[in-house]
Amino acid sequence: MPTLVFDLPDLTLESGETLTGAHVAYQTWGQLNEDRDNVVWVCHALTANADVLAWWPGLVGPGCYYDPSEWFIVCANVLGSCYGTTGPLDADPATGEARFQHFPLLTIRDLVKAHEALREELELTDINTLIGGSLGGQQALEWAVQRPDLFDHLVVIATNARHSAWGIAFNEAQRLAIEADPTYAAGQPGGGDEGLRAARAIALLSYRSYSAYAETQTDPSDDELLREHRASTYQRYQGDKLVSRFDAYSYVSLSRSMDTHHLGRNRGGVPAALARIGARTLVLGITSDVLFPLTEQRELAAHIPGAMYGELDSRYGHDGFLLETAAITHFLELFYAPTFVH
Repeated sequence: MPTLVFDLPDLTLESGETLTGAHVAYQTWGQLNEDRDNVVWVCHALTANADVLAWWPGLVGPGCYYDPSEWFIVCANVLGSCYGTTGPLDADPATGEARFQHFPLLTIRDLVKAHEALREELELTDINTLIGGSLGGQQALEWAVQRPDLFDHLVVIATNARHSAWGIAFNEAQRLAIEADPTYAAGQPGGGDEGLRAARAIALLSYRSYSAYAETQTDPSDDELLREHRASTYQRYQGDKLVSRFDAYSYVSLSRSMDTHHLGRNRGGVPAALARIGARTLVLGITSDVLFPLTEQRELAAHIPGAMYGELDSRYGHDGFLLETAAITHFLELFYAPTFVH
């Protein structure tokens, strides 16, 4: 599907700054039904884009649970990204120059504010399902707290109500790697690429699990001294892959956005914020996830009224939210069964 672009009105950010001349890239699939109530809105994770059929195969797409022949599916690229929505590489209207490392701080609430402006532009007044994992789940929760009347169903996977000290520490370690690359401070296209490669290697340790690495990256031979280990080359390969498709300035921007996530800020705490959610909610955790451990999903389910809770028994760690689509589909079938015939 072609990528569409919506020009945002001036946004007053949570920091007090105003973001002018911004735009959001988004894609849609399927058709609205007569009642305009078959909308599925997908919120993407840190380095994903608006093409949800490409990065969530098995869950969204023809023949999948969210099939465009039945649903009108929307996915919008977040502010701060490098996939068509305004981010650090885009020119500041006031100067005509890209802002690079000086791009303003965006909070999860700011990302949601942009989504809400797009929703109003699309005249969608009843969203059947809002779904997201990881950073996408943080956005979905924030939006559901802000607009308890808008969403019929909420599905969040491997996410939390407040980004943890553990998660912030992982993000800071990655930013330190990027900032140690002298090209990052220069503020130029491709700046920080070597640092981004190292940052991705750090991130993978939080996305995967001990058992996954043991199974897939253990060296095949016990009989020789190796200079190049399979796990080492894998880390380099994954770093190269991210550098080829993403940007260090956006990575820093969005990891900082993730760190700001706190549903309870100025709302009387996390339990009070979660109690505002009016959507029927499914919360899924991943047994091997060390970045968003099950305690965080259990907290969500305990405080969202009537929430259904499930666990994905996966060896893939945090990345299980992208890979375990059959298990996610199983829980979705259980979740929708009481009130929705699919």
